[in-house]
Amino acid sequence: MKRENLVVVSLSDFEPEIGRWIWCLEDVRRTLIKKVSDISQQQLDAKLNSHSHSIGSLLYHIALIEADWLYEEVLGGEWSTEIRSLFPQEDRNEDGMLSHVMGQSLDEHLHRLQCVRNELLFHFRSMDLEDWHESRKLPHYDVTPEWVIYHLLEHESHHRGQIFQMLSVLKRES
Repeated sequence: MKRENLVVVSLSDFEPEIGRWIWCLEDVRRTLIKKVSDISQQQLDAKLNSHSHSIGSLLYHIALIEADWLYEEVLGGEWSTEIRSLFPQEDRNEDGMLSHVMGQSLDEHLHRLQCVRNELLFHFRSMDLEDWHESRKLPHYDVTPEWVIYHLLEHESHHRGQIFQMLSVLKRES
């Protein structure tokens, strides 16, 4: 049995402090993708009850929120047209629930997640510590890129847990 080495490392092409946070963000994504890599279309689209979300809807939401925080809070509001085109549906419906994203393949969801992550990595790779800690002044709050990454880690980890729980129920039922 191979012995694991459980450490956080800084990604080499980032400022070291930023690279450690990005490594954490990437680690959460790695475990999410590994867990969903073999799910069926039925599992991707299934809702456990009328008040729950599908795994596909949660994957869409994770990508959209990551893009939104990158473009709105970190970069000041100018979205890439390529990234914007990946989100034809609104995040939420009239009731405030996540929009039900149905019929998109796992490959489509993973492509969307990777495109957004590539954009985030591109922008954070060239960031220095001054910019990392610099507050962006927005109408309702001030926010640093450092806090944005913390929030995205927390957000994706939360939804990853929901997805893992849903998968355990769906696999038991099949």
